Amino acid sequence: MTNIDKELLSQIADLHSTPEGAYSFRKNGESQINSTAEIEIVQKTDKKGIDIYVKPNVKGKSLHIPVIVTKGGLTDVVYNDFHIGDGAEVTIVAGCGLHNTTQEDSAHNGIHSFHLGKNSVVNYIEKHLALGEGSGGKILNPVTQITMKTNSTFTMETTQLGGVTSSDRVTKAKLAKNAKLVIKEKILTTNTQTANTKFYVDLVGEDSSVEVVSRSVAKDKSYQNFYSKVKGKNRCFGHVSCDGILVDNARIDSTPQIVCENVEATLVHEAAIGKIAGEQLTKLMTMGLTEQEAEDLIIKGFLK
Repeated sequence: MTNIDKELLSQIADLHSTPEGAYSFRKNGESQINSTAEIEIVQKTDKKGIDIYVKPNVKGKSLHIPVIVTKGGLTDVVYNDFHIGDGAEVTIVAGCGLHNTTQEDSAHNGIHSFHLGKNSVVNYIEKHLALGEGSGGKILNPVTQITMKTNSTFTMETTQLGGVTSSDRVTKAKLAKNAKLVIKEKILTTNTQTANTKFYVDLVGEDSSVEVVSRSVAKDKSYQNFYSKVKGKNRCFGHVSCDGILVDNARIDSTPQIVCENVEATLVHEAAIGKIAGEQLTKLMTMGLTEQEAEDLIIKGFLK
């Protein structure tokens, strides 16, 4: 691996060497995979991507599937399907890193579909980062589709670390009885970058629940758009919270939507967008920080 590869992998997947266990490492459209007795990875034959099979009742295992793109003019599209067996518990570390020094756009479109068996638990960690001084676009368009059976749990932590010229992020989920979905999103945009996020969640089963927490910071002349639609079709609970900080001449649009189709559905949404409080800056500056250092510290804490 090159030094650029290592830097990207370190930041998007916390990897400093080849991971133990199952993994799929994809670079510029080419993949290296490793299966284990508990987690099988199979290359698709009809299109680019892989099928991942986590066997029933597997516990305490992890899967790494990082992607990096280091060529300008390359649009990498991949379809990954995750089949989680009944009673399995697994941590999946994904993420995509782009490095573009050219005038041509580079992009990665990852379409991930999760099929969770009964009583299964998935912790899914996805980080996005773009580097390189080229004027070409650094584009990421992740799509996540989640189907959850009875008593399953899916926790998704998704972070856009910076440098991404534009992103369109779409997450769709359908929950059965007692299924629980937790989504924690963090996004940073600067310069003239744009980030669009859309969540669609159908709470179909009795006592299913979803919690979506989005925190974002938009700086310079960047733009972010957040949209969520949660449908309660049974006795269920849904909570969507979107908090944003504006700096300079940036803009954030937020549209959380809730649809109740059952008298016993409880759905709540919150949205708050504003600037950094002046008293916070003043307090930190009295401790010896410059205004820029104080602002950076507040933003770092907000996105932590």
